[in-house]
Amino acid sequence: MDLNLEKIDIKTLYLSELEEQLLEMGEKKFRAKQIFKWLHVFYVESFDEMTDISKKLREKLEEKFIIGTVKKEKALISQIDGTRKYIFRVAGGSVIESVFMKYHHGNSVCISTQSGCRMGCKFCASTLNGLDRNLLASELLDQIYQIEKDTDEKVSNVVLMGSGEPLDNYDNVIRFIDLISDENGKNMSQRNITLSTCGLVPRIYDLAKKKYQITLAISLHASDNETRKELMPIANRYSIEEIIEACKYYYSMNKRRITFEYSLVASVNDSKNEAKKLAGLVKGLNCHINLIPVNPIKERDFVQSNKEAVNNFKAMLERNGVNATVRREMGRDINGACGQLRNETMNQE
Repeated sequence: MDLNLEKIDIKTLYLSELEEQLLEMGEKKFRAKQIFKWLHVFYVESFDEMTDISKKLREKLEEKFIIGTVKKEKALISQIDGTRKYIFRVAGGSVIESVFMKYHHGNSVCISTQSGCRMGCKFCASTLNGLDRNLLASELLDQIYQIEKDTDEKVSNVVLMGSGEPLDNYDNVIRFIDLISDENGKNMSQRNITLSTCGLVPRIYDLAKKKYQITLAISLHASDNETRKELMPIANRYSIEEIIEACKYYYSMNKRRITFEYSLVASVNDSKNEAKKLAGLVKGLNCHINLIPVNPIKERDFVQSNKEAVNNFKAMLERNGVNATVRREMGRDINGACGQLRNETMNQE
């Protein structure tokens, strides 16, 4: 969807681009750093809040730019673990969701990269209503900024794992990574950013060439192509073997351990034999398996694997020399699965 904005979204600009814009306006280059700081350190939502900028320049900025934001519609707080799930509204009226999670190592936010998703994964609620539109870099950033303002807590880790396929919105996601890690702005370490993809192979190669220090997480969910095709339509386009080769290339470029996400669905992909096949598949690759007991969603009939099956699966992987952990369930009492709260909101509307 093209938002047809006449004004430039200033929050999407790199510092170098902002400097160029200001020079074209006849302003001093150093003003760009001041403005950049207001946007990405103080999270202002209007030019009037930029108190060390002259009124005349603020008026000129107002004429040429907008400050892209997302608007909080609602926030649900888990009574189990304090997880917060947010619904934000973006330009054009679409709703998206984000999640704030507290861990011993710091606070994490899981953000959406698209409004909806067109990947069609069978166990995911995000894709039920298809893709509405890609989110702009400013809308990715502002999910984090708004949550920090709402909780009055610092976010140290970001996961691109909410609604949408990040590599299907490649250009905006790349811009987001560059902006969030800019030392003049929030200055988040790239090592604290995880990007989760269902496996858009050409884009994995593109991402590898950027030589970021982010963690690449692959939504694998099966150890053979036939099972994966049942769960994820993207498997009809890119085979597991192609994904593994792309991951090897990614590691060769970045020396960053790969994470494979594996949602355990009872009687579908949770047997010891499946675990053994999975171990053989990733053998020799510096990787980690993140086991996820699938979140039940009412629109699908998938059943979560029981505790014994999860433990047996993990033990089989470890017996075959593969490092594995079971993801802790967060916010189950507040529609924990990706896309659930968004779909509920859309259905109410």
